[in-house]
Amino acid sequence: MNKRKFTLTSEQENELAIPSDYGKEANRRTGYQAVRLYGKAYPVNEVCAICRCQVRSLLGWCRRYQSEGISGLVDKRNGGNRAQLSEWQKEELRQLLHQYRPNQYFSLEVCAGKGEFWDVPLLAKVIQEKYGVVYKSQSTYRALFAECEFSYQRTTHQYKSHNEFKVIEFEEQLEKN
Repeated sequence: MNKRKFTLTSEQENELAIPSDYGKEANRRTGYQAVRLYGKAYPVNEVCAICRCQVRSLLGWCRRYQSEGISGLVDKRNGGNRAQLSEWQKEELRQLLHQYRPNQYFSLEVCAGKGEFWDVPLLAKVIQEKYGVVYKSQSTYRALFAECEFSYQRTTHQYKSHNEFKVIEFEEQLEKN
């Protein structure tokens, strides 16, 4: 059995205790706590069970902590596909979508149907023209719709076999009763 070379001083343990106890992001808190427990000579399988992490993640966090210190455990992700628009651009987009219908912003040839409602292809076209951004995934556009306070609405189903005259007659009968 190999002797563990990774140990923490009491100063390092206190340094890791603060973010693991008060950190806002749960996945980062887990990393701080796992490194702290591993550095206090807890067995690897116990640390993984307590922190609900994989051995690979634990050892990666420990390597980063040894090489970079506490800054090695800070989240360095860029935010992915949706982060291509800044907050003010998203706010500008939200105002545009609420202020204009597609047929007011584009010509009728560009809009599907009568151009009354925004859809993913039209949103993609606005973002590409206005900001020069093209997203890889349709779900990103749907997430932007949600951020802009738009909800997904299904079209109503229309029965082609219905006779419009019979429907009107039926509604009149209902009103009489």
